Amino acid sequence: MTRQALIEMLESLVGELEKALGQVSSLEDLEAIRVRFLGRKGALAGLMPQVGALPTEERPEVGKAANRVKTGMMQLWETRKQELEQAQERESLAGFDPTIPGRTPDQGSLHPITLVMNDICKTFTGLGFEVVSGPEVENDFYNFEALNLPPDHPARDMQDTLYITDKILMRTQTSPLQVRTMERQKPPVAIIAPGKVYRRDSDLTHTPMFHQIEGLLVDRDVTMADLRGTLNAFIRTTFGADVKMRFRPSFFPFTEPSAEVDMSCVMCNGTGRVDGKPCRVCKESGWVEILGCGMVDPAVFTNVGYDPEVYQGFAFGLGIERIAMLKYGIGDLRMFFENDVRFLGQFV
Repeated sequence: MTRQALIEMLESLVGELEKALGQVSSLEDLEAIRVRFLGRKGALAGLMPQVGALPTEERPEVGKAANRVKTGMMQLWETRKQELEQAQERESLAGFDPTIPGRTPDQGSLHPITLVMNDICKTFTGLGFEVVSGPEVENDFYNFEALNLPPDHPARDMQDTLYITDKILMRTQTSPLQVRTMERQKPPVAIIAPGKVYRRDSDLTHTPMFHQIEGLLVDRDVTMADLRGTLNAFIRTTFGADVKMRFRPSFFPFTEPSAEVDMSCVMCNGTGRVDGKPCRVCKESGWVEILGCGMVDPAVFTNVGYDPEVYQGFAFGLGIERIAMLKYGIGDLRMFFENDVRFLGQFV
């Protein structure tokens, strides 16, 4: 085949494509046309071996003609594609009635645990506390040793710890943030540390991951009376002015003296009975345990470089889920984590 004849054949493809495109009415047919003319086995590709059969000096001219033809064919195809897409869009919009009311999107809401945590943080920041945060993957020093829990301390058995290595673990409490804060800040210190904590528990009242808020206040002349007044303000703000509070002696390695704090049962108003039946929440005692607290042990101050002869402080820790269960009257802790929108939708 001569050079001129091949060029004419190439250029004739433009006219053939243009004619074929004029008969196309759908994007599916348009794609078939592309394959027929411009595909790997299409008409244009079928002529390319003929270029290689020409004398060497004639190939550049024919090659330029082939590129020019290919560019022109692609432009024709793209133009027709845009026309069909626009026609399809117009057809789709023709059946659209803008006067039909739209669907209101479902409204999300904060999780009840988040709501309670925000409320508690708001209460304590109103009392002058600062909110701090830190790593959930901790080392043994901050989670245990600095809090007066050396490796052989029996109180470590009170917490079923999730270890990653011998020294790295998922924090079992947010108390490590108290140590980290005291390391970088001199007294006075007034902080709360909300966040997730992890332990090997799972039943009606425990989950492997739950939420705590730890509180710490350090200054000169801090007393147990300051602790009681702070917690009394928190409990009355959260559950109402009529709720009563009491301290019971207890033990925590990082506080001395230590106490468990009870409040009058919000389910039975402290009477021990609901509708003449025993209250399931307080087991007829009229009291429910709400948190643990105490005066910071001098050994903890020594670990962070505070002089225990000069400074005193108190610390407390409470479980957010327990507060939420009491506040909202929920009997099974696991309901918070089952992602049932029927349950969560009640807190919108």
